[in-house]
Formats: sequence, structure tokens, C-alpha cells
Amino acid sequence: MRRPTYALLSLLLLGPSLLLAAPHTQHCAHDATSATHNLTPRPWRRLSDAIIRRIWGLPEKQKSLGAHNGDADDEDGTPAGSLLARYGEDMVMRFNISTVEEASALAEATDILFLDVWEFNENWVDIRIAKDVVPSLLGLLPKSLQTSHVPLMQDLDLAQAIFHSYPTPSSTQSHEDDRSFSLSLEPSTQSKDPFFQDYQPLSVIMPWMSLMSSMFTTHVRRINVGVSYEGRDIPALRVGVHPTNDEQAASARKTVLVTGGSHAREWISTSTVNYLAWSLISSYGKSSLVNKLLKSFDFVFVPTLNPDGYVYSWDTDRLWRKNRQPTSLRFCRGVDLDRSYSYEWDGNATRSNPCTESFAGEAAFDGVEAQRFAEWAKNETKNNNVEFVGFIDLHSYSQQVLYPYSFSCDAEPPTIEDLEELALGLAKAIRVSSKGHAYKVTSACEGNVAVSRGSNNKKNRLILPRIESSGGSALDWFYHELKVKYAYQIKLRDTGSYGFLLPKDNIIPTGKELLDALFYLGRFMLGEVGFEAEEEEAHFTKPADLDEEVQHNEFVDDGAQEQYVDYDASPLELRRRR
Repeated sequence: MRRPTYALLSLLLLGPSLLLAAPHTQHCAHDATSATHNLTPRPWRRLSDAIIRRIWGLPEKQKSLGAHNGDADDEDGTPAGSLLARYGEDMVMRFNISTVEEASALAEATDILFLDVWEFNENWVDIRIAKDVVPSLLGLLPKSLQTSHVPLMQDLDLAQAIFHSYPTPSSTQSHEDDRSFSLSLEPSTQSKDPFFQDYQPLSVIMPWMSLMSSMFTTHVRRINVGVSYEGRDIPALRVGVHPTNDEQAASARKTVLVTGGSHAREWISTSTVNYLAWSLISSYGKSSLVNKLLKSFDFVFVPTLNPDGYVYSWDTDRLWRKNRQPTSLRFCRGVDLDRSYSYEWDGNATRSNPCTESFAGEAAFDGVEAQRFAEWAKNETKNNNVEFVGFIDLHSYSQQVLYPYSFSCDAEPPTIEDLEELALGLAKAIRVSSKGHAYKVTSACEGNVAVSRGSNNKKNRLILPRIESSGGSALDWFYHELKVKYAYQIKLRDTGSYGFLLPKDNIIPTGKELLDALFYLGRFMLGEVGFEAEEEEAHFTKPADLDEEVQHNEFVDDGAQEQYVDYDASPLELRRRR
């Protein structure tokens, strides 16, 4: 453990007195519809702020940026007082890292100051920080980083983005009581269903999933893949058409698992899983491709693996990341579920500080939801004649298609060529989709660390120290332990303008580009596209009976006619270069 961390943890022994000494944010007046929003910062945040102020000599009283009453939007578009009270002093800073010294210094500084690291990869590190802590952070960094940073959100931008991520009053009257939503039976690619015009709370998602299973009984079942710490079901939709010939023994049912919501604040991942589920459900019987996929595979869609954290992100703290189980420190709740899986669990890196956003628990599978989800998956393979052939874990943000491994940049998975080939195809399918964005392809480790750009040769690149722990990911566990051949983590839009607060008008466009990627995944596993298919046929022609919209959005493999660089190269061209 770093020495400054020792000093800070010693201060935690004074927790009760510091907590009493920490200034309490005053509640703003609000009406009954906003009663579920806790306007006072959670105890750990008050405590950590008090510690930081005591160490760095910051003023005790923070200047308020807003004096708005109520939770309604002001006439000038300024977010309401409750959001200003919680987030009005916060901003997001982006640092560009190029040396080992810079990476190590930034990692240590975020640990000392208990900062919320939003995203870290080979191009940037995004950190959420209170404005009055910025001088303290810069004081801990080398001179080279004093000017190597830019603000992404400042001057109320963060509070404004949070405000606009919630549904409009007309679509969701109350997070707790609203159960109403309309449902269009038009094909998903043309759907104007209000359900996808806004992010939806769990109280709306759950009955929507039940409605799917009751309306489409031929190919949809609602299931649970576990129970959360607070006792909520972890709901899922199993979509597939099963053969009815009982005279012949059925082989193991090939299944693709699509998950989202491991981190509570990543609402776009939850909405995208629901969009993919609805697209396959509503297109069955209308698209020959969807018909073929649902007869060949089961698709299990799990929109929120972290229902407790998701509910908390709606009711109390929009930027909450972890689950909601207690830890050894009563004022620091939650385990990072995507660092809790047993394969190459790296919890020793965070065990000393349960308050960090990437706290992996006291032991492998300490995260309740991760442990129960893994048990469900193992039971499916052992007792329910299921063979998981694909795993897509959706997160945000940074627009990357990541393959194993996450725990190490040196370890290479045994099926690396197949993983890279399909990953490149998925990224291209997204890019050539209608209004699709460019997604980078790399390993999950290299996608989550800073990399020295001193060499274009991948083998000679210098991997810089990580900002957060690396092991215990669902991606590595499903690939290595459950032997899922095609396992990917996909980080969705955007690349930092909004981060976790992606505007809701991106829900459908993000869903469409991921739907094309899912189509490509299915066709790849059917042998219709990819290296083997390209060797048999230089150009792939789509079936004529696909509906027009699916034809427009679906990935077209153009062989090696175009020359792309890096992740845009066609799979066949990549193999030829080798």
C-alpha cells in the first residue's frame, strides 16, 4: 500500500469525529415527486471531503453554485437545486499520459484523493473531480501533466447532463409508481416506441420484460439469472425457437449471452440490451436472417446484472457504479461486480480501500450478483443442456470492441486469431451501419491502460502502469472458465463528450449499430461470413428475401477490395498480412 494511503486510512480511525465535523449540504425545498432523491451527499463522500480539506487546507464551506428550489427544470434550462447541490461543484478532466512516471503519479494521486476514474485507455484518462480539489491533484502530478489536460465537463455541464439523462415527465411520471408504456409492433429498426426514447427505471423494465414473454410465447421466456444482495430478481429474456421433434434426442442448445448494467451508472448498456432483445423478438417471422438465428441459437438478454445499484442510480446518486452490499467500512458500500469474478481475481490491489470505485471485495466472488450469475451460468451448462458459444458484455464508454484477456497484457488467449477476426468484423459491422460510429479493436487489457506510442510495432510498445485493478472480469471468466469461444466486452458510445451521461437520443442509434454487430456475430458462427466464408466466396450477396431495412443496416463483407489500417482491415486481409 502506498504511504499516503496509510496516512489517510489512519485518519479513518477518526471517522466518527470527522463525519460530525464534515459540513452537511443543506436540503433544498422539493415537492413530493422528488422525495426519493437524497440531496445530502452520502456519508463516505462527506467524510472523504473532510479528510481532503484537512490534509490540503481547503476551505470548510463550499460555495453553492445554485439556489434553485425544487426538482423541476428552471426556465433557463438550468438543472434543479437537488442536482446542483450534489454535482454542481464537480467537473470531468481528461489527462493525456505518455510516460511511466505520469501513469504512476496519476494512479497514486487518484488513490490519495479518492477520485472517481471514469475511463482509462491508451489515449486518455478521464477523472471526475470537485473543482476545489483540482489544485491538490495537480500538486501531486509531475510538471509534464500540469498542462497535459483538458476539461470535458465544467461550469454546471455535469449537473446539466445528469438532469437531461432522466426521462421527460410525459414518458415517466414517477420512478417508483409508473408502470405505463406503449408498445409498437412495428419492426424494431423502424420502431418509434416511447420505451426507447428515454432511459427507463427498473420499475418499468421489469413489467416490460414480462410483457414480452406473455405476448411472444412462441420464442420468448422471462427468466431470472440470480438474486441481488437486496433481494431483487436479476431478470433476463431467453429468445429462441426450439425444435419440436421429441423423438430425437436434442443436442446442447447453443446460446449467446448478452449482458449489461454491471456498473449501475452505465444506463446506455441496459437500454442497448433491451433494444437488441426487442429487435430479435419483434423481427421473428419478418426477417429470414432473424428466423435462422433464433432457430440456430438461444439468445439470453440480461439488461441489468446490478439491479440494486441501478435503482440507487435512479433514486439517489446518478453516478453510482458498484452494487449495494455492505463492506468492512460502514460508510462505504458496494463491490465492483466486474472485478469480482474468480479468474485471476486481483482484489489485493483494492482490498485496503472499500471506498474505491473499483473495490473488488474481500475475496473472489465477494460480489453477490457476480457470484450468483456465475452459478446460474455453470448450472445451465451442467444441468440444462446449454452450450454458451458467445458472450457480449456491454459497458460504456470509449467505443471499443475488447477481447480477452483483461487481467494481463502479456498473456495471450489460445484462440487469439479467431477472437481478433470476429472482433474486427464486429467493429466493421458497427462502422458501416446506418449512422454507425468507429469502434477500436484491441485486448481488454490494452484497451484499459495507457500505452507508450514510441513504436508502431505492437510487440515493442510499452504498457504503462494501470490506473485501476485488472483482474476478476466477467470477460475473462466466461472465456477461460466456461470456455466461451467468442467472448467480448464492448464499450459503447461516446468517446468522452458525455461519458456515462450519453444523451437519450443516442439510445436507438446505439442499439441499431449493435444490432448489426449481433447480426454479424450470428452469421459468423453460422459460417456465412469471416475468413472461411471469404475463402469460399470473394463477395457475399445477401438473401433477397430479407426485409429492406435489415438489408440496409446489415453488414456486407466486401472481401479485401478495400485496404483498411489497424482495426478497419477486413478479416481476410488481416490473415493475408500474417
